[in-house]
Amino acid sequence: MSIETTAREFFEACETGKGWEGCKGCCHQGATFSAQADALADISTLEGYADWMKGLLTPIPDGHYELKSFSTDADRGVVTAFAVFHGTHSVDGPVPATGNKVAADYVYAMEFEGEKIRHMTKIWNDGHSLKQLGWA
Repeated sequence: MSIETTAREFFEACETGKGWEGCKGCCHQGATFSAQADALADISTLEGYADWMKGLLTPIPDGHYELKSFSTDADRGVVTAFAVFHGTHSVDGPVPATGNKVAADYVYAMEFEGEKIRHMTKIWNDGHSLKQLGWA
């Protein structure tokens, strides 16, 4: 299987709320995670991030992505996905449901070791998203 195929499987599973159970087959055990976003500051593993995404779909049950670009840099073993997350805060979560919508641009940069992801960086302006949702 190519790294692009693995990355697509991971992306789809993560973004549709499958959590770590649905994502772990694409990743090395102990795969790491990073993001320069306060909302994700305490998450350092891909397992933690996949489960965070699963949890995000509780207060935003209509959450879905619009894929803008998917690219592979085979020489460096990196696959990137650029997308927009859309959804409405319609179920109580970190705060009571606001009914507000979010449209958040983000990028996943998935770094491979062999055929599995060893690290992922998420590029995302969490402050902008939290304001849209009425959470900040």
